[in-house]
Amino acid sequence: MDLFESTRMAAKTLTANKLRSTLTMLGIIIGNASVIAMIGIGQGAQRLASEQFESLGPNVLFVSPGSPQTQRRSFDLPRTLVLDDAKAIAEQVPSVREVAPQRQSQLPVIYRNLNSNSLVVGTTPSFLSVRSFDMERGRFISDQDVASNSQVVALGSDVATRFFGNRDPIGEEIRIRGITFRVIGVMQSKGAFLGNNQDDAVYVPITTMANRLTGQTSPYGLDLTFISITAKDEASIPAAEFQVTNLLRLRHKITTEDDFTVQTQKDVLQIVGTVTGGLTIMLAAIAAISLVVGGIGIMNIMLVSVTERTQEIGLRKAIGASQQDILIQFMIEAVILAAAGGLLGTAIGVGGVVLVGALTPLQAGVSPAAIAVATGVSGGIGLFFGVVPARQAAKLDPIVALRSA
Repeated sequence: MDLFESTRMAAKTLTANKLRSTLTMLGIIIGNASVIAMIGIGQGAQRLASEQFESLGPNVLFVSPGSPQTQRRSFDLPRTLVLDDAKAIAEQVPSVREVAPQRQSQLPVIYRNLNSNSLVVGTTPSFLSVRSFDMERGRFISDQDVASNSQVVALGSDVATRFFGNRDPIGEEIRIRGITFRVIGVMQSKGAFLGNNQDDAVYVPITTMANRLTGQTSPYGLDLTFISITAKDEASIPAAEFQVTNLLRLRHKITTEDDFTVQTQKDVLQIVGTVTGGLTIMLAAIAAISLVVGGIGIMNIMLVSVTERTQEIGLRKAIGASQQDILIQFMIEAVILAAAGGLLGTAIGVGGVVLVGALTPLQAGVSPAAIAVATGVSGGIGLFFGVVPARQAAKLDPIVALRSA
C-alpha cells in the first residue's frame, strides 16, 4: 500500500470519530496556543520595559540605597543615601549635568469628598529635565519652594482629572495625609513606567515631604528612595559612574561592601532583559507541559483504537497487508492528530498575541521562531507517542485478531 492510500485511510478513520479526534487534539491545541502566546507576550513585555528606560535618554544613571546583594536579600535597606549626597554629586562630580533626588511613598490624597491613595513624590526642580517630564499647565516646584518647605503640589494628569474633571485646578487646595497643599501645576500625561502609573502621582518639594508628611527616618539626614542623574553626554557615563561611586564611598566612609548601588541605563536594561527573558522561558516551559500531556492523550486514544479495531487489523492482514502497512497507517493517524492540533493551536496563539497587543500597552508580537518550534514539536510529539500503539497494531496476529472478533 502506498503512502497516499495510507494517508487517505487514516484521514477517513479519524473523520469517522470526529468527537474523539477533537478531544484528542485538545491537549496539543492548548499547548501550542499557550507556548506561542506566552513567548509573544513575554517578548512584548521586554520590548515595552526597554523602550520605557530608553525614553529617559542614554545619559541617565540611578543611585539607590543598599548594595546589589542587600537589595536581593532584604527589603529593609540602609537609610544612608541622603539629600546631602545628591547635593554633593551635583556640586563635586564634573561629568554630571543634573541631579534629581526623590523620596516617595503611597499616601492618601483628598479633595473635598473625593479621595485617592496615590504615589506622593518629594523632589526638586531638576526632576522635570532629568526624568523628561513636562508641564501641561501651571508650574513645577521651584528652588524657593524647596528652601521654604512650601505646601505646594503639582498633580499627575490622572489625579487632576479624578478630582477636578475638566476644571482648571490651579489655585485649588487638596489635602495629603490631612495637610493642606495648594495646586500649582498639572503634569503632562506620561503613562506607565514598569507597571507604575506615573500619572497617578503628585509632586511636592522634597523638604516638605520629609518635614510635613513622612518625617526624617535616618540619623544621617533626609533619606532618599533613589537619585536620578544625567551625565553631560553618553561618552561621560563611565566617568560619571566612577566618580559618583568614589564620592559616595568617601562620604559614607566605606571600607567593605557599598551601601548603595549605581546603575546606568544599560545596566538596568540588562537586568530587565534577564528577568523578563527568564519569565518568558519559565512560562513557555510550563505551557509546553500541555504539549506532552497532549501527546500522552494521543497515545492513549490510539491504544484504545487498536483494541477496538482488532478485527479490522486482522482482516487487512489476512488479505495481504504487511506489518509495515499497518504501522504506517497508525503512525500517520497520530501525526495527523498532532499536526492538526498544532495548526489550530498556532492560529489561536497568534490571535491571542494580536489581541493582547491591541488591548494593552504590551508590544506583543508573533515570534516566527516560536511558531516553527511549537508546530515542529507538536508533529514530533505525534510521531513519538504514536510509535507504541502503531507497533502494537502491527504485531497483531491476524488469526488471533479475527478469532477475538
